[in-house]
Amino acid sequence: MASRSYGQYCGVTTAVELIGERWALLIVRDLLVGPRRYTDLKQGLPKIPTNILSTRLKELQEGGVVRRVPLLHCGLVYELTPYGRELEPIVLALGRWGFAQMGEPGEGDVVTADSLTMALRTAFRADAAATLRPADYEVHVADVVLRVQVDGDALRIAQVEPAGRPVDPKLGTQASTAGDPGIVFAAGPGIRRLISGELSPAEAIDREVVAVVAGDETLLERFAQTFAIDPGAALVA
Repeated sequence: MASRSYGQYCGVTTAVELIGERWALLIVRDLLVGPRRYTDLKQGLPKIPTNILSTRLKELQEGGVVRRVPLLHCGLVYELTPYGRELEPIVLALGRWGFAQMGEPGEGDVVTADSLTMALRTAFRADAAATLRPADYEVHVADVVLRVQVDGDALRIAQVEPAGRPVDPKLGTQASTAGDPGIVFAAGPGIRRLISGELSPAEAIDREVVAVVAGDETLLERFAQTFAIDPGAALVA
């Protein structure tokens, strides 16, 4: 557990002492995508000092949130314990809550594969997806490429390496994904304007917020229906 103590006997206090230290929740966020080696975590959190990453991992292990285990072909990796995985709905809810105040990116702000994966999981509307036909997207944001597959209320997201094949985050190896995506599109941070509903798919294309590279352009409409966060809703009591 982190060395800071608030001196209060309360569940919220205990939670903050476990995961409230700087960077701790972002480590949890990335581990919700899948097990990670130390170097993977450092790469996904480029601004975290090495000593702080080591300290946070030690604290999270002592708190029963994270464990270190061997994984085939990867050596030792960090993963969430069952107790740690219970944080998933909390992290997704925090992502929706924070979406309302994101604004424009600051200088030096980056998008990582894990942060974009969790952003899409945050915005995923399983109820809407269940009423739509399956869809297969390839999403490019900055240097990150994700293969996003939706089938009913099931969502699968895999990072795509430059070679063009998705990587299975649980195995650390390339995963087979049959066929080409239905649509390939590229965007910058302005993709949040599509997800928030501020721009329709047609407007996002017209304003060059999104560029369809290949495939069926009409699938962008389905994407907008499937991944949507109303920032105003996060502020309603």
